[in-house]
Amino acid sequence: MTDFDRPHRRFNPLRNEWVLVSPHRARRPWLGQVEKTPALALPEYDPECYLCPGNQRAGGVRNPEYETTFVFDNDFPALLPPAEGQAASSGLLTAEPVSGISRVVCFSPRHDLTLPELPLPAVETVIRTWADQTRELAERENIAYVQVFENKGEMMGCSNPHPHSQIWATSFVPNEPQIEQDALLEYHARRGGCLLCDVLDTEKAIGERIVVSNDDFTALVPFWAVWPFEILVISRRHFGALTDLDRAEISNLAGILKQVTTRYDNLFEISFPYSMGFHQAPCDGRPHPEAHFHLHFYPPLLRSATVRKFMVGFEMLAMPQRDLTPETAAQRLLELSPVHYRQAYK
Repeated sequence: MTDFDRPHRRFNPLRNEWVLVSPHRARRPWLGQVEKTPALALPEYDPECYLCPGNQRAGGVRNPEYETTFVFDNDFPALLPPAEGQAASSGLLTAEPVSGISRVVCFSPRHDLTLPELPLPAVETVIRTWADQTRELAERENIAYVQVFENKGEMMGCSNPHPHSQIWATSFVPNEPQIEQDALLEYHARRGGCLLCDVLDTEKAIGERIVVSNDDFTALVPFWAVWPFEILVISRRHFGALTDLDRAEISNLAGILKQVTTRYDNLFEISFPYSMGFHQAPCDGRPHPEAHFHLHFYPPLLRSATVRKFMVGFEMLAMPQRDLTPETAAQRLLELSPVHYRQAYK
C-alpha cells in the first residue's frame, strides 16, 4: 500500500477526481490569517433577531409564536417562480431561464441551541420537517431537485446565528449532485451495484476512518476528503431520499447528527462552523435506482478555533489538496467525548 506519510494523491470515485495529500505540511508554522472566535453565549431569545418567534422579518412579515420547527419562504430568495416569456440563448455564450423556491427552516424557537445542543426528539422533528418539505416541493411540476443544507457560523457566511437551515428547490439538477449522480450511474452500469454501498462495506471492513455508527447510518472521514475534518454520512439501507426514511431511520439519523456535531464542537470547544447538506435522488420524473442517500459535512477549521483551511492557489487552479490525513482526522474526532463540552461543564 502507498506510504501515507509521504505526498500522494487519492481518487474520489464520487466525483471522478483526484485529491493531493501532503502530510508533512501539517508541521509547517502558521503566520497567516487568524479568525476571531465565535461568541461564547447567545440569549434564549433575541428581540433583534428576525428568526425568533414573534419578531418582524424584512418586509414587515411577523413570525408566529412558534414552539417547534418553523418554515417560511425566504424573504430574499435566490430562485423565483417560473415567468412567462423567458427565452434561452445558445451558442458559445449560453444562458437559460431557471425557477424554484427558497425556504428557511428554523430548528426551534431557541436562539441559542444548535443541533448538538437540541434534545434528540427536537432533532428528529427537524429531520421530519426536512422530509415533509422535500416531499411537498418534489411533487411540484417545475421542480427537478430539492437541496437541503445548513450553513453554521459566520465563517461559513451564515447571516443570522439563530439555528436554521435552508431548502432550495430547483427546476434543474445543480452541479454538485449531478456530478455525483453521474458517478453513481456510471458505477451502477459498469459494476451492477451501488458505489456508496460498496464504499460503506469497504470502510467498515477497514474501520480506521469511521467516527460514529449505528444500525442505520455511518459517519466517516472519507478516504478522499478535501476539508480537514470533512465527514460523509452514508445510510446502511440503499434508498434515495429524505422521504424514504422510516421511523427508526429518522431516530438513528438524529443520533448521528448529534454525535457528529457534538464531536465537532468538542474538538476546539467552540460552536464549530460548517456547511452541511443532503444529497438525494433527483425528482425529475425519472427512476434513479443508482441514487444512495447521503450527507456531507464540510467544516473549514484546520488547527484550532482560529485557523482555517483556505481553498486558494493550487486548490483553485490545479486540484484539491490537504495536509492532515483523513485517518488522523478520524482518530481525533473518534477520541472526543460524545457529551457536549457545555453540558460536561455543568
